[in-house]
Amino acid sequence: MDPTVSIWIIQSLLILALLYLAHIDWRTFRLPNAITFPLIILGIVFNAFSDLRFTTPNSACVGAFLAYGLLWALNTGYRLLKNRDGIGMGDAKLLAALGAWLGLNALPSILLMASIAGILGGIIWLKLRRHHLREAFPFGPFLAIAGIIELLWPQLIQTLVLPKLI
Repeated sequence: MDPTVSIWIIQSLLILALLYLAHIDWRTFRLPNAITFPLIILGIVFNAFSDLRFTTPNSACVGAFLAYGLLWALNTGYRLLKNRDGIGMGDAKLLAALGAWLGLNALPSILLMASIAGILGGIIWLKLRRHHLREAFPFGPFLAIAGIIELLWPQLIQTLVLPKLI
């Protein structure tokens, strides 16, 4: 099979999984372990054993570990300050899956895009639902969309946006 077709199939399946997770999180505020854990493992395995890899095996492992660890530490610090969670651990597992598939170098772009979209989406969410600032809203859809953008257009922020800002 043509490598271009194979990459397209793998990207399409990953996008479908991310869209499905975004849909679940939007409706239930949950990202199921039954999907996020296999995505982490599949990302590491794909990048370790496939000739079509998106990143190096080392970058996939470090990306998954650091992504989860960063959101875990952020949530732990917030919990110490406010006595409640600030971000769900499903979001940390989803970011770990994106780190496993796309590697360590993709994480800053994904976090930046998801954070900006999450702030804007959160404001709209709160306005439309007439919630208070303490109400939760799902962050997984924003991570998923940012991951899809990074998958289809790698390093978009670094190559197109940052040079125009500097």
